[in-house]
Amino acid sequence: MTPINAGDLTADTNANAKPGTPATATAAADLPTRSLAALSAATLTTSGYIHAQLYIDGYRYIHIVGVLFLLQAAASFALATLLLAGTVARPSVLIELGAAATALGALAGFTASRTIGVFGFTEHGLQPAPQALVSVLAEAATLALLAVSAARALRRAHRVTPTTRPPRS
Repeated sequence: MTPINAGDLTADTNANAKPGTPATATAAADLPTRSLAALSAATLTTSGYIHAQLYIDGYRYIHIVGVLFLLQAAASFALATLLLAGTVARPSVLIELGAAATALGALAGFTASRTIGVFGFTEHGLQPAPQALVSVLAEAATLALLAVSAARALRRAHRVTPTTRPPRS
């Protein structure tokens, strides 16, 4: 059985790899993408942890809203794990969209709970403190990091590469 080294794995999974490019150069070029995925996973995990903590601390007794907090925490943890797995192999666009939708949904729920209410549940300001503020910042950071990641992917997809012409005889 032949051992697999990280350089081989990177060269096989990197969409930007050009034939003949050393694995170390490919890995270095992909470092920002991997870092964005890891940071997105960290901010999503933070949001999930806060929602899980609030669920345990009493939100579980709030009709429907408690279950939504538990679902948001579970989705955040699952998607963060998948984003981290994407640091080895480029994550699927669907995983990144799911992560963005989870963060956006949490922000929408936060806004709704302070304006029109969510299933009869309302809160005011940044209560509970400090969880509300930390959660909003983590979700906004998740969206910002995923937006940067998407912009980088679009830029790579639209990059024009020079074509090589065969030598003239």
